[in-house]
Amino acid sequence: MIAKEDVWVIIPAFNEDRMIASVVREVKEIYGNVIVVDDASSDRTAVTARSAGARVLQHPINLGQGASLQTGFDFALAAGASHIVTFDADGQHQIADVPGMLETLIVSGADIALGSRFLGNAIGMSQSRRWLLRAATLFTKLTTGLSLSDCHNGLRVLTAKGARTLSLRQNRMAHASEILGGIQRHRLSFVEVPVTISYTDYSRQKGQSFSDAFVICRDLLAVKLAS
Repeated sequence: MIAKEDVWVIIPAFNEDRMIASVVREVKEIYGNVIVVDDASSDRTAVTARSAGARVLQHPINLGQGASLQTGFDFALAAGASHIVTFDADGQHQIADVPGMLETLIVSGADIALGSRFLGNAIGMSQSRRWLLRAATLFTKLTTGLSLSDCHNGLRVLTAKGARTLSLRQNRMAHASEILGGIQRHRLSFVEVPVTISYTDYSRQKGQSFSDAFVICRDLLAVKLAS
């Protein structure tokens, strides 16, 4: 069994004042170690998250979600975390999925558990987003060789070994594919676990567009060519 105090939940956030308090409170119903990495928000994200009970780390300038996760990884590992959960700030994820992910991780002996909405449930997802995510999954298979059902799901559970091995260089949204590239490159073991993603008007407004997908592909190809 994994002690709850050994599990740290990392929530990268940028201008999430509207949702961050409810997300933090939901997480803290199960796990007490919650880190919100405020990526130089212009609103009251940091203040609101701290008031809700999170430990808040702040970037002086906006660096993107990948850099926020790396900041959270470094802090949690230094604090002695045995497992690290990555959790979105927009209310799409359900903390109730995490205990099952941890259990699957223990039983499988894998380094990383990846949440999959296509093995689980995607509530309110548009057809255009479904096609965008399918295209991203194909691109990931072509560039990393990994066969996955869902490659851009922000809900993950990593062992300390997995988090320590990965080193995120892609500061923007390309970090999701970069994580998978790191899994392939360092031969980390992984398992996909069904989870539920709930899309709301708010989360859809914060989500990726087709233009974002082209930027992600460009950045990843540049890294691959340079490596």
